[in-house]
Amino acid sequence: MDLTRAAAADLDAADPLAAFRDRFVIADDALLYLDGNSLGRLPRDTPAALARVVEEEWGRGLVGSWSSWIGRATEVGDVLAAGVLGARPGEVLIGDSTSVDLYKLLVAGADARPGRDVLVCCADDFPTDRYLVAGVAAARGMSVRQVAADIDEGLDLDVLAAALDERVAVVVLSAVAYRSGALPDLAAVTRLVHDAGALVLWDLSHAAGAVPLELTAIGADLAVGCTYKYLNGGPGAPAFLYVRRELQEQLRQPIWGWFGQRDQFAMGQAYDPAPGIERFAVGTPPVPGMAAVEVGARLVAEAGVDRLAAKGRALTDLVVALADGWLAPHGVALASPRDAARRGSHVSLAHPQAWQVTQALLDRGVVPDFRTPDRVRLGPAPLYSRFVDVWEAMDRFRDVLAEGAHERYPAERARVT
Repeated sequence: MDLTRAAAADLDAADPLAAFRDRFVIADDALLYLDGNSLGRLPRDTPAALARVVEEEWGRGLVGSWSSWIGRATEVGDVLAAGVLGARPGEVLIGDSTSVDLYKLLVAGADARPGRDVLVCCADDFPTDRYLVAGVAAARGMSVRQVAADIDEGLDLDVLAAALDERVAVVVLSAVAYRSGALPDLAAVTRLVHDAGALVLWDLSHAAGAVPLELTAIGADLAVGCTYKYLNGGPGAPAFLYVRRELQEQLRQPIWGWFGQRDQFAMGQAYDPAPGIERFAVGTPPVPGMAAVEVGARLVAEAGVDRLAAKGRALTDLVVALADGWLAPHGVALASPRDAARRGSHVSLAHPQAWQVTQALLDRGVVPDFRTPDRVRLGPAPLYSRFVDVWEAMDRFRDVLAEGAHERYPAERARVT
């Protein structure tokens, strides 16, 4: 691979997605933002969409706007289903947080497998996922099997298969590992879990909008995900949940709110879950938040997830090549799968002083993030990141290490990393 800046500029000139960068707010063009896997940039159309909800629909329409708001959670869900998730209409719902959605589907899935008393998760999965599995198991008198996974290479299917038997009710896994970006074979995992008679619940937070997802085609059962990373819905944007159509009438989620009630305005005494995906709703949905999610989801759908994934692989391949050539002599090691087909759109690099390196990079206009134990995580989101951004960031990374600039920063971590 040609590692010159001119070669990176040539890749930008040939990039079919290059024009999408202009559709985002980029207040400082010199800032090298490589943290789109944590918080996506602001789309230019989002402020107007929010203003329309606030000023026109709320400000002028007042309560009368509920006639159009009432179905927004499923309407925006259908946008995600068709353009991002490879799902059918009526299989995706917007609302609540990823954690709440995960709880709802985990409990509903466990209830749908009576007589099975084990929940399975990955020992290196995102903390919320592991905590929720442990909490649900404790509340229900179930046990947890944590499947070991390589911190850099991800889940081994043989190790997962050994943890599956007739006692397992639900398996909770991430489609893209939050730390390393490792990407398992979702279809193969789903088949393994189904062969054991269990349900699989995917966390798509680091996958949606970054890698191709064909939930219906692979027979996925359940899924959740956030919308503020590659979907650019904004900080704290409402999450989404997916339930395969054939499972919807079999499942009853544990939080019985009135938005999940059949004929909710009848104000009936007894809870009777609505048909279809709406039975997984709880309370009043966040209308402004859904407007922002829709803008981001439509941008991703317009760009095309296949094209985004291809560019994501190319961007992260450049990170890996530059790390090998420039950073390895300074003690940096790749902490993600080397094969681009086995990772999402972010890469982690290990260094003994990764926290200090991260702070030094921030002061030089590069925005990565730090992940324990010693990882600098780089997420060049393909909708708006350029190849020259990656080149410049890695050049500054090299300078930090060559100068020992990171040595001047304290080893004590801040609350936010």
